[in-house]
Order: sequence, then structure tokens, then C-alpha cells
Amino acid sequence: MKTFTATPADIEKKWILIDAEGVVLGRLASIIAMRLRGKHKASFTPNMDMGDNVIVINADKIQLTGKKRSDKVYYRHTGYPGGIKSRTAGQILEGEHPERVVTKAVQRMLPGNRLSRQVMTNLRVYAGGDHPHEAQSPEVLDVKSMNSKNTRNA
Repeated sequence: MKTFTATPADIEKKWILIDAEGVVLGRLASIIAMRLRGKHKASFTPNMDMGDNVIVINADKIQLTGKKRSDKVYYRHTGYPGGIKSRTAGQILEGEHPERVVTKAVQRMLPGNRLSRQVMTNLRVYAGGDHPHEAQSPEVLDVKSMNSKNTRNA
């Protein structure tokens, strides 16, 4: 029996809607990364972008376990000497772009190569409950009911 290798004609992409309200960040990010990569499909091929398009809403209402909201630090560098900047997860979630916490968590769960950068274009994260992708009629994926540990009581 020969190994099946998917071609671009074999790939069927679906649209998936995930509500992130009350869901633990790391568990949500691992589910999203698996869906984006296409590992949930039986026809998974490692060198093809065969994952689904994922829409995440309510990213500002994500939950972090323990003291991560105050202790988890995100670093960036301006490019100038001594230009390292840091912000905590809580500062980002309360700031202008709280969806960046979810985006970074998913990005860091994917391998660092060209295919992953292409796969990340299939992820759309919104801070509120509205999204402009109603025309794609996305299927709702209920992450909360998958596992009792996926949610956290704030």
C-alpha cells in the first residue's frame, strides 16, 4: 500500500468559529494550532497548507491560569542598542490590542518556518464578539465542552 500524499486539488478548507470567552489560553492555542496545521484530518500532509480557516472571537475575555496575568512577560526589541521593551500579559489584555496574546500563543506553537508563516494567515482573531466573516458561514467549534479543564472560573 502506498503512502497518501495530498495535492492542492485534494485540500478542502473549512471555516471554523471559536468563542474564546472563559477558555484557558494555552489549551485554546494548542487546539487552534492543530486546526490551522490540518493535523486533525486523516489526509494530513506535513509539507502542505491543508488546515482550516479559524476565526476567534472574544479574545479579550481569555483566561490565564495561576499568576500568569501579572508574571508572564512578552519582550520585543526596537532595533536600537538597549531597546528591549517588555509588557505583561495583563497589560496587553487591557490595552489596545488584546488579540495579540492569542496570536502569539498560536504562533509559538507552530514550527518556525515558511509554511507556518503561511498557515498563520488563515487565523483571524477579534477582541470583541463581532467578526466580518458571516458570508463564509463558519462552523462553531465549542472548545469549552471538549474538556472540563479548558475553562477556568475567574
